[in-house]
Amino acid sequence: MSIPPKSLKVANKVIVWLQRRGLPIGTMHLLTVRGRKSGEPRTTPVSPLTVDGERYIIGGYAKGDWVKNVRVAGEAVLSRGKAQERVRLVELPEADRVPVLRAFPKEVPHGVPMFVKTGVVPDATPDGFAAAAPNVAVFRVERY
Repeated sequence: MSIPPKSLKVANKVIVWLQRRGLPIGTMHLLTVRGRKSGEPRTTPVSPLTVDGERYIIGGYAKGDWVKNVRVAGEAVLSRGKAQERVRLVELPEADRVPVLRAFPKEVPHGVPMFVKTGVVPDATPDGFAAAAPNVAVFRVERY
């Protein structure tokens, strides 16, 4: 599936609303990046994960708006509650995505159903996530 379902956009708006009111959900953070066309800040929920001491964010839709915005801007603000951090996001080449994707089911178990339900991954196993490497974006999070 290359286009996120409309239900995901609605769910994201609810999650952003809750997070901005101090109600964290699981491992979710808010990623705010400048829009590539408008220049206005755009916010989406993400669940960073840590693999071998490095933080990563997975974009389940490599052609999604927030992924495109990050590719252009290269930097963003990652927030959770009142804590904010300016970050640089570096996209990994396909060959380097697999270890991060394989770790996702263990590190972010509450995020697995969304990836499966929307067809981003074929199944909830590490192998299923690894198989998605050509079709997703994986960004390493670096302090800015």
